[in-house]
Amino acid sequence: MNIPADFWEADPHGYQAKNYIEPPPTPEMIASVEAELGYTLPASYVQLMRTQNGGCPANTCHATSEATSWAEDHVAITGLSGIGREKTYGLCGELGSQFMIDEWGYPPLGIYFADCPSAGHDMVALDYRECGPQGEPCVVHVDQEGDYEVTWLAPDFATFIAQLQPEEAFQDDPAEVKAEELTLVQQAPFGPLLQTLCNAYPNPDLATGLRELAAAIVKKKGSFGLHGDELSSLMYDLQFLLCSHSRPVPSRETYLADDAYPSIIALSGGRFSTGGYAPGFVEDWWDEARRQGRIVETGEGLRFTPDAAQEVLDNVLGTVLEQGEG
Repeated sequence: MNIPADFWEADPHGYQAKNYIEPPPTPEMIASVEAELGYTLPASYVQLMRTQNGGCPANTCHATSEATSWAEDHVAITGLSGIGREKTYGLCGELGSQFMIDEWGYPPLGIYFADCPSAGHDMVALDYRECGPQGEPCVVHVDQEGDYEVTWLAPDFATFIAQLQPEEAFQDDPAEVKAEELTLVQQAPFGPLLQTLCNAYPNPDLATGLRELAAAIVKKKGSFGLHGDELSSLMYDLQFLLCSHSRPVPSRETYLADDAYPSIIALSGGRFSTGGYAPGFVEDWWDEARRQGRIVETGEGLRFTPDAAQEVLDNVLGTVLEQGEG
């Protein structure tokens, strides 16, 4: 398999190193992972992981012949699992292949090796159903949102990798996308939880500030997506401020559970929404806020300190548009 020198995306903020990149795969580790999963990894998979053992490729999209919950003509991946069990997204890691089968109900058709921007609601897998555990598997997309519908992508892993394309190859006109996204964040109704949280907050201007912050993100990025940048971190701040005001937040795990953070903006059913999110960015934001002492334990659960809460309000209501357009 021909692997371009620039196949892997750069990792200036260490997100991949923290969550994906395992130590170089030894023969013993490869055998151990294969034994645990019950399948022989394709030689092309091992070859790729010898260049870097897991991480985010520069090209993240693969064409499809039919529509999925992600798009009409393609699927997107966030990262590729390394051969190991040390990192969260390793093949045998905390959120690895067997976890997705046991905890998320994915069909046991093989090895789930690539997560998607939907944060678990669709995955890409090596499908061994026809070739057997030691054979050469095809690559498929499995859509939890579509009752675990399986969509064929490529006859083997090497072909799948060769056919990955940049996101831009599937994008509409950037100006049209930006205009549509601005209309969405400025006019689309909030999801039920987000609306409830805004109604409960004593400052009625905060809902408008939230929309202005989302518009600033669109103006800066061309679309509404939350990542590890400054504006995204401010949105994470605002979401936590709203949530912790209305309900106790006993722990990070509770806040990031399916009935809390994902329902605020990231997965709000076609309303004001990013359409998905990468949980690692939110986890990193949380850990940094705790390290800085901005989020502290109180008698009403975890909350911002008064100074931190005021700073969030000042940033959202006072300077967000200048930040987004700068």
